[in-house]
Amino acid sequence: MNENIISLQNQLEADIAKVESLADLDSIRVGYLGKKGSITGLMKNMKSLSHEEKKTFGKEVNELKTAAAKIIEEKTAELKQKEIEKEISSMPQFDITTPVALDRGSYHPITLVQRQCEEIFRTMGFTVEDYSEVVTDYECFESLNIPKHHPARDMQDTYYLENGQLLKSQTSAAQNAILKKYGKNLIENGVPIRAIFPGRCFRNEATDACHENTFFQMEGVMVDKDISISNLIYFMKTMLSEVFQKDIKVRLRPGFFPFVEPGFELDISCLICGGDGCASCKHSGWLELCPCGMIHPEVLKEGGIDPEKYTGFAFGLGLTRLAMMKYGIKDIRDLNSGSLKALSQFTDDK
Repeated sequence: MNENIISLQNQLEADIAKVESLADLDSIRVGYLGKKGSITGLMKNMKSLSHEEKKTFGKEVNELKTAAAKIIEEKTAELKQKEIEKEISSMPQFDITTPVALDRGSYHPITLVQRQCEEIFRTMGFTVEDYSEVVTDYECFESLNIPKHHPARDMQDTYYLENGQLLKSQTSAAQNAILKKYGKNLIENGVPIRAIFPGRCFRNEATDACHENTFFQMEGVMVDKDISISNLIYFMKTMLSEVFQKDIKVRLRPGFFPFVEPGFELDISCLICGGDGCASCKHSGWLELCPCGMIHPEVLKEGGIDPEKYTGFAFGLGLTRLAMMKYGIKDIRDLNSGSLKALSQFTDDK
């Protein structure tokens, strides 16, 4: 083997043996294997060699390159392992035999209310669905009889993303997908569509005691032959009486929502002030809890269901406000505050 190659290989091994860090090792790699590195520079010596000598010399240089790369790779793995071991040894030690504290905290009040509502609706034959928080304009608006530039969009100051999608401003964004998912079973087998889909919603709203820019809803739909407003009222009152374990005073008043016709606002008597009026209910004695109504024929059509044969109702239950009423929370902003003092008082009775 050429003396220059042997000398360079010995020098490389000696340099690598002294390395203590990945940064120093990378400097050595560049110094030997880089474009201007020592091993690469050996090729310049080939000009003065004969054809046969060039073949032999070139082969030896390539073998040195391969060997150098392997040595550097092995040293890299060794140094990385040392760094991991050093990080592990510097971590605080925990005594795994220490008894676990009995006070582990509790579920968020909205989680408790959501789970309770899900269980109530399951007993009434509803399935529980999940849906994305990032949706398309079609899902959130167009499929719900709200075309582009429709003034009803002004009711919801929506967060749009750069890719044209948006953070859903209402759980109704899942309606079209649910109708399409279960519509075939309804049409072919006569099985009613009964589904709820809870989720987090986002609107760029000014916050106060009863408004937040991030809140939770639970959308529900039921579609079958001869569904009426009476069915809607029955399911809502049954759900509320189960949640509060008593009869709740409710009222229906006309409300405009493009995806239902007729549309209503279902209000409950404020349980914080007993109907006398407070900041939580805007001093009206009533709290808007559940926009609802009969599903608009155009929405049914868009979901692949014939509105001449089937009718249905939809509701958007405000889980955040329901939690306020159930637990006597006067300010909706406490629920998103992360305040342990405000939230730690809630426990799961189950």
